[in-house]
Amino acid sequence: MNITLDQAEKIIIAAKEKSIALNTKMNISVVDAGANLVAFARMDGAWLGSLDISLKKAKTARFFDMNTGVIGELSQPGGALYNIEHSNGGLITFPGGVPIKNEKDEIIGAIGVSGSTVENDHAVAEAGAAAL
Repeated sequence: MNITLDQAEKIIIAAKEKSIALNTKMNISVVDAGANLVAFARMDGAWLGSLDISLKKAKTARFFDMNTGVIGELSQPGGALYNIEHSNGGLITFPGGVPIKNEKDEIIGAIGVSGSTVENDHAVAEAGAAAL
């Protein structure tokens, strides 16, 4: 099952609201179950360089069906996934990417957020993912 555009737009709205609450400016990407971009928002004044990072975080979260921060922990030197960030055309292995599940607990896509600290990026991504 795939995320719908309507669902993706709700996720973007929730993520933007959390970003505003944190006084940050974010790039927010939502991908479907095939890791294809469904919706994107670049808040006014958000860093241009974070656009690509937000999309790669969303794709990374979907490719491996886990938060990007978890992948980051596993990809440290000596870790089980060391150097994985060099696969799949480049992955992002720090917080800000979160899988999105439907009411049946099935993964239907992912959100990626970039534009602030990794803690804020993760908080905004979590808020977006929780919108469903």
